Amino acid sequence: MTETLLSVRGLRKAFGGVQAVDDVSFELHSGELLAMIGPNGAGKSTCFNMINGQLKPDAGSVLLQGADIAGRRPRDIWRRGVGRTFQVAATYASMTVVENVQMALLSHHRGLFDPWRRAARLHRDQAIGLLEQVGLADRADDPCSTLAYGDVKTVELAVALANSPKLLLMDEPTAGMAPRERNALMDLTRRLVKEMGIGVLFTEHSMDVVFGHADRVIVLARGELIAQGVPDAIRSDSRVAEVYFGSGKLTGISHA
Repeated sequence: MTETLLSVRGLRKAFGGVQAVDDVSFELHSGELLAMIGPNGAGKSTCFNMINGQLKPDAGSVLLQGADIAGRRPRDIWRRGVGRTFQVAATYASMTVVENVQMALLSHHRGLFDPWRRAARLHRDQAIGLLEQVGLADRADDPCSTLAYGDVKTVELAVALANSPKLLLMDEPTAGMAPRERNALMDLTRRLVKEMGIGVLFTEHSMDVVFGHADRVIVLARGELIAQGVPDAIRSDSRVAEVYFGSGKLTGISHA
């Protein structure tokens, strides 16, 4: 039986008179890809940002391996083993690929910095190792500005792995990518999840990505969790179809 990595219980957040997230509860296990979906305004970003520490919940708990991280600062949560990628790739275009990863490693190994050594040499071998894991070691010394967008997103994934995360949060990981790039990134993510035994929570608008790669899916609508289960169950859920399309059938979604 896999370990319960993340346990979200009774999460709530309001902005003025609007209840953005209302009593949301779910679990994520080690080695699992869990997709969080919902139409615009469903509360996905608010929920995601409370888990990551960018927002403080009004009520509820976010347990990471039993320790409540709700309300902690993003940096504190990162140091506890939570990595994150963003909808718009957050890399330094003027730096090389390996330097981007080294920057994350320097932050992670903050107590090991030696002022007498050049920063460019610090943790380079470890950074190259992370790039090998994501298949970009051969581009290590190229400026990020020269990479295709799909490769930039892959560099961001290597950066997110720099703190050896237990949990990886991916916000719209395939946004702006071509179908082939989307599938390649998610296939890579699944391989790393299995190899490293981490859990992934991701938001996504592409239903082909969701139903093609997630182990389970949770669905939010108007701040409430309305459904959760394996992809086939969610695909045939009439309430989910009603929320998305105003019909009783989820159409236009492949079984790939």
